[in-house]
Amino acid sequence: MSGYRTVRHEAQCVVDAKDKLGEGSFWSPEDAAVYWLDIAPPSRLHRFTPETGRHESWPMPELISAMARRKDGSLLIASQGGLSTFDPKRPDAGLKRVAAPEADRPANRSNDGAPDAAGRFWMGTMQNNLAPDGGEIPIKGSTGVLWRIAPDLKATAVETGIGITNGIAWSPNNRTLYVADTLIETIFAYDFDLSSGVVSGKRVFSEVKDLGYADGACIDAEGCLWSARWEGSCVVRLTPSGKVDCVVPIPATRVTSVAFGGDDLGTLYVTSSRANVTAEVLAKYPQQGGLFALRPGVKGLPRPMFGG
Repeated sequence: MSGYRTVRHEAQCVVDAKDKLGEGSFWSPEDAAVYWLDIAPPSRLHRFTPETGRHESWPMPELISAMARRKDGSLLIASQGGLSTFDPKRPDAGLKRVAAPEADRPANRSNDGAPDAAGRFWMGTMQNNLAPDGGEIPIKGSTGVLWRIAPDLKATAVETGIGITNGIAWSPNNRTLYVADTLIETIFAYDFDLSSGVVSGKRVFSEVKDLGYADGACIDAEGCLWSARWEGSCVVRLTPSGKVDCVVPIPATRVTSVAFGGDDLGTLYVTSSRANVTAEVLAKYPQQGGLFALRPGVKGLPRPMFGG
């Protein structure tokens, strides 16, 4: 982290979940809880309510990787075979498949995803790199697609040739869409039209190579992008011009996603991964794979719901 301003906000592990691959975090004000996932099979869906300290977890029948809340309290979930719904109030009903935009690409899987302010869900895919036992499969090509999912579940391919789609986020004025390709260590920015969902003007936003790989991301109220850094042991705050504003250390090497939450949206929740790391790393970071929380001194923005 040499050469960057480091700010130590003392991230605390609030749930020692021991996730193989924690991801997909978001804050639900309706539940006063943070949701997140453990992607690697067998996948789990987590919910943590800070006020009570209650941690709930639901096993999933297939790989799940991203989600959005729906108005009825259920979740739209990007899963191994496409898009499904799940209702935490009726967990015995399980996952219900509602769309499969890549039914013709069985070697791909879903990865990151997020809802926009118009109620659409944006889902990225990639070559599946996770074996049924949770082991790693080498990525051999950039087969990922960025999909725009309308509230009626119509799927439109917006971008192709992506290695690992991550960090889907929008500027506060909804005029810029950010998408990371973790495989090539680059975050891209696009001009974004909220009314139509059309993107244009693709450009490099950040290609910092010495702070780990850009993974999940979120935006704060000042328009800065918070980027979780895989193998970087930190979260990076990037200004709207793409400059590194500060680096916040996290007690885990594989930092995977970030989400602002809490009653005032002033707590940053951070997920992590403990799969396939060495005994030495786990000895140094025994809570790797946990959910961390810190107060960075800035606030986030309310997350939209999926409109379908």
